[in-house]
Amino acid sequence: MEVNNTFNPIDIAISGLRAQGKQMELISSNVANARTSDAGNGEPYRRLEAAFGSSDDDIGGVGLKKILTDMSEFPKIFDPGNPKADEQGYVAMPNVNLPTEMMNLNIATRAYQANAAVLKRYQQMVDITLELLR
Repeated sequence: MEVNNTFNPIDIAISGLRAQGKQMELISSNVANARTSDAGNGEPYRRLEAAFGSSDDDIGGVGLKKILTDMSEFPKIFDPGNPKADEQGYVAMPNVNLPTEMMNLNIATRAYQANAAVLKRYQQMVDITLELLR
């Protein structure tokens, strides 16, 4: 008898854990740089986003396809004493919105917990099956 592992719950849950872990890293980077007015290239830090897609192997889970840079405009704050201020006294700040980042972090955390729960339930099923076979 041949076993088909296309829908292997362990692989799918682990891919979800990895994807949400990467999402939480990007959110952490965004939060850490929310006040960085010069990211080293002469402009403020740009918010990063994760783009997910199905894994390369048919229906085997989710994977990080690419990291996108948010190209929206930078908000400006009035700070005439800042060395980065323009001639009107405004400083361009990163396009990171902390409440949005916190909501995204909450969503990523819940998805991570859901994938961990799948692994725990799968382990319980295996344990019960082994107990029945004894």
